Amino acid sequence: MSRKAQKRKHVQELLLAADYPALVRQASGDGSLLTLLLQFTFAPDTLISWRATEAIGELAVAQPKQVAQLIPRLLWSLNEDSGSFGWGAAAVLGEIGRQNYSLVADIIEILRNFVSDDFAREGILWGLGRLAQGHPEAVLPAGSQIQACLSDPKPQVRAYAAWCLGQLGYQSAAADLQQLVADQQPVILYDQGRLQETTVGQIAAAALAQLVASRPA
Repeated sequence: MSRKAQKRKHVQELLLAADYPALVRQASGDGSLLTLLLQFTFAPDTLISWRATEAIGELAVAQPKQVAQLIPRLLWSLNEDSGSFGWGAAAVLGEIGRQNYSLVADIIEILRNFVSDDFAREGILWGLGRLAQGHPEAVLPAGSQIQACLSDPKPQVRAYAAWCLGQLGYQSAAADLQQLVADQQPVILYDQGRLQETTVGQIAAAALAQLVASRPA
């Protein structure tokens, strides 16, 4: 096995183990690790892809200058003309913002506007949901746009929109979320370190529970 293949296999093992501290330590002496992690995000709906997204978020704290240099490339990937897989880039940008908001503060309006872009909608809804966990005020201006996605014809978009609104605590969406509780379309969701097979309705019900829990007394 070549050295390059060995490195790739080692990084995969660390991702599957969710050993982010080890990846951070490796990145301190390996400038190419960030590029490798980004490549892993191009495999949609796999555990490796989601873990790589989280790892890049960790590096946004440990290696902010290096990650900052990646942001223009990620934004370009969200352009359909780039020929890239924009979904992964959108999710990564949200995760970077969750971990180190200062890196996306200047482009937050651009990120919110991608909710209206079919090319990047799924990824940006997940990314904004992650961002809302630490910085709800940055996502709140897009609340009505996210709520409108609850009626999207794609089940995965409806699911991510419901999840995002739950993370945001967007009380205005309660009635629309209630209408989705019976939606049994199968979807996936990466949350709390796990890739789950679930349904739109289950995610909507969980989001409603979050709204109740976060409702002002």
